Amino acid sequence: MPGPLSGYRIIDLTSMISGPLATMILADQGADVIKVENPATGGDHTRLANNRRNGFSASFLNNNRNKRSLALDLKNPKARDALLRLAETADVFVQNFRPGVADRMGLGEAAVRAVKPDIVYVSISGFGDTGPYAQKPVYDPLIQAVSGLASIQAGSDTERPRLVRTIVPDKLTAYNAAQAITAALLHRERTGQGQHIQLSMLDAIIAFLWASDMGSQTFVGEDIPQQEAASFIDLIYETATTPISAAVQSNREWLALTKALDKLEWLDDPRFATVALRQRHIDDRLILTQEALRTRPAEEWLERLTREGVPCAPVLTRTQMISNAQVQANGIVVETDHPEAGRIRQARPAVRFSETPAAMRHGGAALGQHTAEILAEIGCTEADLKDDAA
Repeated sequence: MPGPLSGYRIIDLTSMISGPLATMILADQGADVIKVENPATGGDHTRLANNRRNGFSASFLNNNRNKRSLALDLKNPKARDALLRLAETADVFVQNFRPGVADRMGLGEAAVRAVKPDIVYVSISGFGDTGPYAQKPVYDPLIQAVSGLASIQAGSDTERPRLVRTIVPDKLTAYNAAQAITAALLHRERTGQGQHIQLSMLDAIIAFLWASDMGSQTFVGEDIPQQEAASFIDLIYETATTPISAAVQSNREWLALTKALDKLEWLDDPRFATVALRQRHIDDRLILTQEALRTRPAEEWLERLTREGVPCAPVLTRTQMISNAQVQANGIVVETDHPEAGRIRQARPAVRFSETPAAMRHGGAALGQHTAEILAEIGCTEADLKDDAA
């Protein structure tokens, strides 16, 4: 059965991660995503990344499955015109050029909407379309720096800022974009009206942080204190063997932890008498917890903690995660055969639809693999473009 977005066509002019991941989510859900790439530059920059096999990088494969690749040099007016003809057949047009570039290429919102008035036009940027940073080149660490995420990751404003060691702003922007596109398509179904979606990585990450990390910035009119650390200790504990994670919030879970660790005397400690006091004295509490957990193997602690109802889990490497019993039970990681890259392993689409399941129909395409096929759909050939390019 086709996915929930089957029948929708998306033109994807994005590269790197934030745009391609967004459109791959929609492609997994059944949309016909046409990835437009410049053959003169080798296509999407992630095609050139390391960790490759038979000409395909893992980064490209993991952000571009289920798409068709159309190779067009958009400096060629005929190629640009062909893309606009293709836009007439599309529902969504997505680009993540630096602000102003799409307009200069003749592919801004006005140009695309002129040929498809109800299209959903999407502009993804780093810092937004206006302001002193709008024209800066952008990579994920810059967004982590400006948004406050690096300071939050450090644990305190007084500590050296630290980056999250995965590209959270890029990927979070992708998920925001995918959700916004489906919302805009729903609005169009109801009203017949297309619209322009503008989304920056900075917007996405600051909105993300506000839900849990901006309490000290919330109440206007009060002195804003320097953000203090929740704790200088994270919730990864050493044991006599391998690390584990455990976390307690409620009084019930605190009681369960003291039972599992044979530390009932902690219940009489005035520092830990209430949830608020345990938060205030969090470093003391976590130091004591760590000292106790070092005395026994991880397997024993996990069994005892689980038996008492303490939230806990093993801390796994990437390789260990793949074979973890819960990951396997959920069928999260799957293997497929790529015609050129060979046997590959990927995470399946995260969301499961009961009636219109998402699917991994085919792997990432070779550069320009579907050019002739897509051009034929608008009554054009590659020769037509070459003839007029000069």
